Amino acid sequence: MLSPDRILAFAAMSFLLIVIPGPSVLFVVGRALAAGRRVALLTVVGNTLGAYVLVVAVALGIGSIVERSVFAFTALKLVGAAYLVFLGIQAVLHRNSLRAELTVEAAPHGTLRTLRDGFVVGVANPKTTVFFAAVLPQFVDPEQGHTVPQMLLLGLIFNIVAVACDSTWGMAAAAARTWFADSPKRLAAVGGAGGLAMIGLGVTVAVTGRKD
Repeated sequence: MLSPDRILAFAAMSFLLIVIPGPSVLFVVGRALAAGRRVALLTVVGNTLGAYVLVVAVALGIGSIVERSVFAFTALKLVGAAYLVFLGIQAVLHRNSLRAELTVEAAPHGTLRTLRDGFVVGVANPKTTVFFAAVLPQFVDPEQGHTVPQMLLLGLIFNIVAVACDSTWGMAAAAARTWFADSPKRLAAVGGAGGLAMIGLGVTVAVTGRKD
């Protein structure tokens, strides 16, 4: 249904977005710093479930638009690209605030509460919402039909990449709490680099995509 080249390209773009510190990564790292590896990994699971809810919503809501309206698709893509650039600028401007966000103390959470918190962050993540709405449809092949299943498959690939990346962030933060929390310069560098990468992704989304 989807060519290997298309799947690999989508996985690569997903990785670029996911590896950039955003709301989900900050939350996972924050839980790792405050409560350790177990809470961080449970947060990743909850976050992934929330993100897939977004995949389903986008697939059911705009699948027909992708097939029938190039104008609507282009408008959606440009709005999404602009918002990604906006998020990147905000990340750069507020890079020095990461230390305060990542060192907030948290009370111990049970398994269900940790999953719930991760789910809420995942389903409310604006960066992920924009990506699914503006980027995911570009990798759908309307000529093959079955647009919604294609979107659901791409969303699953995104979430597999997300689990791997977010888990790595969480385990690294849990193993190096002091190294992260005691170094404002390191955190600022991570936030600034992530913001610039997000701006680049927004520009890429704006200038690439379907030509039909």
